[in-house]
Amino acid sequence: MGDKGRVVVLDNVRVFDGLGRVYERGVVVVGADGRIRYAGSRGGAEIPGEARIIDGEKQTALPGLIDAHLHLLGMRTGDLVKEPLITPIGVFYARAVKDLEALLNAGFTTIRDCGGIIALHLRDAVAEGSIEGPRIVAAGLPISQTFGHGDTHYLPVEWVDARTTRKMTPLMSLICDGPSECRKAARYALREGADFIKIFSTGGVLSQRDRPEHPQFTLEEIKAIVEEARRTGRLVGAHAQGAEGIKNAIMGGVKTIAHAILIDEEAVEMSKEKNVVLVPTLSISHRLVEKGAEAGVPEWGLRKAEEMLELHVENIRMAYRHGAKIATGTDFIGGPMLPQGENALEIKLLVEKIGMSPVDALVAATRNAAEAAGLLDETGTLEEGKLADIILVRGNPTQNPETLQNPNNITLVMKEGRVYKNTLKEE
Repeated sequence: MGDKGRVVVLDNVRVFDGLGRVYERGVVVVGADGRIRYAGSRGGAEIPGEARIIDGEKQTALPGLIDAHLHLLGMRTGDLVKEPLITPIGVFYARAVKDLEALLNAGFTTIRDCGGIIALHLRDAVAEGSIEGPRIVAAGLPISQTFGHGDTHYLPVEWVDARTTRKMTPLMSLICDGPSECRKAARYALREGADFIKIFSTGGVLSQRDRPEHPQFTLEEIKAIVEEARRTGRLVGAHAQGAEGIKNAIMGGVKTIAHAILIDEEAVEMSKEKNVVLVPTLSISHRLVEKGAEAGVPEWGLRKAEEMLELHVENIRMAYRHGAKIATGTDFIGGPMLPQGENALEIKLLVEKIGMSPVDALVAATRNAAEAAGLLDETGTLEEGKLADIILVRGNPTQNPETLQNPNNITLVMKEGRVYKNTLKEE
């Protein structure tokens, strides 16, 4: 709907630029090349006579939303044990295509998939136009130590490691130990097409036999992986829940810390010094406690989720107060408990649980999330020269971000200048 090739003007809108600025009487001008020419007060805009004019009806224009930590797994339950083993891999792909449609409809124009083979392939299908969805930045196969968070403990290790298993599942990893093996695993992940590399530097809530506070990978192992990524201009993101593993990841050179449940003040200061982005994923923590039992989450996951929830909130609140850079990510995987399309929940939780201002929470969902995805030069803000990833929203999310949780309030979705959804009038 609405291919590139013509100047498009979003007129009569409130503009939030992703940097914290709001223009009450604003306009956005998108060039025929799919990039932003102007975003700001209407008085400063040059509008060509042949432009396609879309009346924004005094709604709010803002950068397309970004989920900087999810998984396109196509899951439909919380049973991480049985569902991946009995469901054919093709079914997961088909479900994930529908999940992409839900994400785009909800205003998400970019997603960062933090581990799984499905996203690698769907990324290319979206890019070539075969299916519609957000831009996908994909880690592909994540890297775990033996007895790490990514080593599915209840299965034989040869069924888990993608290099040895014959059973294709959404949850495969690369298992390695020692700097040399880690270096080779990183190279394998890159060979498979990874846009960035995902590691596990601690245990977790949804791994059977370890805990969030357990550090995983040595500093030398992490540095070996980071070096291989840097050689190809790629970043590394870490699943890191305990303080020691968070610090090891930061010292090792990672760009993003996911979850950060038990982060302490020292780790926050380290993150600020190294310009590391925290992606707290509050959404999965809350949904596990609220809906995990009925969704079939294993008992050991439920127990740890309940134990960690308040600590998670307290520590992220501390990180925010101390000036940490925070981006939105849900860790959603699909299904009734963690459905793709409801990802704006993270914005709401940052405001309600962490005490962020609505504007700061929107910056986390746009500018900061773009940085976490390695795309800040291209998207995340409404600035001249950036890709025209733009949504229009009924109401004013800079005051009430909860309006973003209802996809029906997203009246227009534009990605790279192409309009994918539009319920507005045109002149």
